[in-house]
Amino acid sequence: MLFLMAAGLTLVFGIMNLVNLAHGSLYMVGAYFAAIFAARTGSFVLALLLALPATALVGIAVEVVVLRTLYRRDHLDQVLATFGLILFFNEGVRLIGGKAARYMALPHGLEGNVALLPGLRYPAYRLVVMAVGLAVAVFLYLLVTRTRMGMLIRAGASNRTMVGALGINITRLYTLVFGLGAALAGVAGVMAGPIVAIESGMGEPILILTFVVIVIGGIGSIRGAFAAALLVGLVDTMGRAFLPPLLVSVLGPQAANQAGPALASMLIYVCSWRCRCSPARSTSRST
Repeated sequence: MLFLMAAGLTLVFGIMNLVNLAHGSLYMVGAYFAAIFAARTGSFVLALLLALPATALVGIAVEVVVLRTLYRRDHLDQVLATFGLILFFNEGVRLIGGKAARYMALPHGLEGNVALLPGLRYPAYRLVVMAVGLAVAVFLYLLVTRTRMGMLIRAGASNRTMVGALGINITRLYTLVFGLGAALAGVAGVMAGPIVAIESGMGEPILILTFVVIVIGGIGSIRGAFAAALLVGLVDTMGRAFLPPLLVSVLGPQAANQAGPALASMLIYVCSWRCRCSPARSTSRST
């Protein structure tokens, strides 16, 4: 899920120079759409196919109504406006969906574990999530390197003024890019639905890690986002799994369980600081 979130955010940030704090809210919207469609249709696949365009349309509406006026404003204005969108979406979800969390069942046939090695079993659904992430990575690579839209995206990342002077409709390009970013956030939300509780505010925790990923991987770099998502996910998981047992003898069980995730987060931020000067900062070079 982290790569799916980071891919959408790094496209929006790298191409449009837009700081979108509401990206996590689109993740939440995608999860809610999936829960609603899954309850109505009884099919996870149909829920995914319906939630993806629905989330993209919500993102396009947000871009047209709110964000289009912010492109020439500084980042502080963008942060304030998109923070307001977070509050709007959170309250909207509470009013429409209620305060109680929603839950999605695992897709049929993916409830169990798969034996990867003798004595090593892994949840089948999480393997599917990995496969979806890889498929999206391949799709984005082909989109950006082999299509006309990808050419425009790379050109816009390099010199948006020149692209506009050549007669390209920059406004329409930005709308398409933001819609694509929203769809990617929606896919992440759908895939997270059977794993986490679907509730108001669920997008904020993953948003923080997503920003760390794009800082490490390079703003505008899909390939960098993929590598950084693997790194951040590994550090976070290993820290949460192995640090608490090591700290139990010193801090006690309760304090160790709280300190382990905190130290894992600190390790991620250290990685972010160390990799701040990593190469490949543009889509045209590193996608």
